[in-house]
Amino acid sequence: MNDFITLMILSYYSENRITKNYNLIKERLEKEKISFELIIIDDGSNDNSYEEALNIEKIDNRVKAYQLSKNYTSHYSIFAGFSVAKGSCAVAIPDDFQVPLDTVVEMYRHWERGYKIVVPYRDLREDPLINRIFSNIYYSIMNTLSEVKFPKGGADVFLADREVIDIFNKNIHPKNTSTIVEALRLGFDPLFIPMHRAKGVNIKSRWSFKKKFRLAKDTFLSSSSFPIKLISVLGIGTFFFSIFVIVFYIYAKLIGYVKIPGWTLLVIFISFFSGLILLSLGIIAEYIWRIFDEVKGRPGFIIKKKDNIE
Repeated sequence: MNDFITLMILSYYSENRITKNYNLIKERLEKEKISFELIIIDDGSNDNSYEEALNIEKIDNRVKAYQLSKNYTSHYSIFAGFSVAKGSCAVAIPDDFQVPLDTVVEMYRHWERGYKIVVPYRDLREDPLINRIFSNIYYSIMNTLSEVKFPKGGADVFLADREVIDIFNKNIHPKNTSTIVEALRLGFDPLFIPMHRAKGVNIKSRWSFKKKFRLAKDTFLSSSSFPIKLISVLGIGTFFFSIFVIVFYIYAKLIGYVKIPGWTLLVIFISFFSGLILLSLGIIAEYIWRIFDEVKGRPGFIIKKKDNIE
């Protein structure tokens, strides 16, 4: 069996890095005697990233270049990469090598030993303080309230066996979720390995707070039933509390304890229940919106045809 790895470069405004990345990957994997194909997924860049990828494709038949119709963000790029990957296993790496080639080789060696999913986690974060705080809160919430468990330090990418890739392509719709969440939900006893970010990687993140918040919200709501369960608990608790209040005031009225209607108390209760109802409706609306978005059947990504580029 001719096993080979599909390496997916997540390209976004990468015209100055693509060729260098290709040369580094080619040199390292050939040195390790690892057969490979290289898929370059351009995530809707407006520079010459895709043209540079096409130039590499012309000189090496192991390289395939694709461009998404707009900027979908990296997790959708990975879904797109899986849809065209031909390898016995596949792994995505950012174009700035935040996942070093040493880790890629290590993941592949573990795959050779039989692991279906290999997940590298950051054992040391050097991000700005606010990013670390946000990240720690996010992973703590996910590990506590969702169906998936992230390793300490979190994880974004993973190596997937052909069987896992086929499951992604046939059974998992890429809307409002992320590949790492779906991979961790599949089982397959994933192997977690520590990852050290390569020295010299100091590229400003292109993930805005808006994109991070959207990803955090989507991944949490797609992998957790906690908000729905919370609504049920609040609804039941509120019902019994209301019964208690009604009984209490009827009793108070009968014994003559309450003589003057309590307008303040009435306003408080109306405000409390109105707020609770609106909060519950807001959470339910998040789920209904996701159901609505799914049933429309829109694709999670669109790969533009190559003949669109002259």
